[in-house]
Amino acid sequence: MTGPIWEPVLPPGLAEFLAWNPQPVPVLPTLAVVLAVLYLSGAIRLWTNQRRWSTIRTICFLLGCVLLFALTGLGLEGYGLRMFSVFIFQQLTLMMVIPPLLVIGSPGTLLLRATPHSRSGRIVLRAGLAALRSRTARFILHPALVTPLLVLSLFGVYVGGLADLLLPSWIGHTLLEFFFLTVGVLLATPLISVDPLPRRTSFVARIFDTFIEMQLHAAFGLVMLFATTALIPFYASPPPQWGINPVRDQSLAGTLVWTYGELPVVAILIVTLVRWQRQERRRTDKETRRADEAGDPDLEQYNAYLRSLDKSSNGQNSD
Repeated sequence: MTGPIWEPVLPPGLAEFLAWNPQPVPVLPTLAVVLAVLYLSGAIRLWTNQRRWSTIRTICFLLGCVLLFALTGLGLEGYGLRMFSVFIFQQLTLMMVIPPLLVIGSPGTLLLRATPHSRSGRIVLRAGLAALRSRTARFILHPALVTPLLVLSLFGVYVGGLADLLLPSWIGHTLLEFFFLTVGVLLATPLISVDPLPRRTSFVARIFDTFIEMQLHAAFGLVMLFATTALIPFYASPPPQWGINPVRDQSLAGTLVWTYGELPVVAILIVTLVRWQRQERRRTDKETRRADEAGDPDLEQYNAYLRSLDKSSNGQNSD
């Protein structure tokens, strides 16, 4: 691999994965620190001004930043340069675990509430609102993009040959990681975000998108799990001193897709179903209160019809 990189020498293990061995140019770890500092400064600003902000959302966002830093800033990043299973673990975490935590933190809402309405603050607020209301935002958050993004990030990258094109260089490797993180945010935002978005995805569409995600993960995992040869030439020759069989390592990657990759999707599906049930319950309660206060027109009409039948029946009996 070309570029400013650190490649490990020792065989892989848990201690080596968690060891402090950052890359010479830590792009994503720096991004994680910047995001955490900006978010925490906004939350502290609200708290010091006696304004409410959820502690749970703050913890979720900061946890996502910590995972992003650890995933790309510790020794795990170096082993991901030469082991397919480690790189798949990084991809699944970047796409399926970190983005939901960041989205649950509601950074858009925090930006609108915590940004001061001074000159510089007005510029930030106007830029943020313009981005939310833009056609580009409506397009990239459209539920129809879920399937193309997943196909590109799974089959397009590995089966389509993008991995062999990008992974041999530090720039390509970093771009792929940033791409996975971006795709994860675009997938998670329409499903679980409560920020003011330019479009709201219906619960039916959310469940359908989640189902598509599960099927594509399952298909990709099967391809990797049962392949008898190394499908990614770049990962076909790990360092001999590590004692790694690339086909077995590829099968482990497929197992990770089947298990670790599916769990966050199932969790998102459960959250979606719970939110849908709560929304329907609130809608039913609202309609019930409205009917109690103003009366139900359909019920009144039906009762009037019954009274007319009763009057007609009494009239005929008197005759």
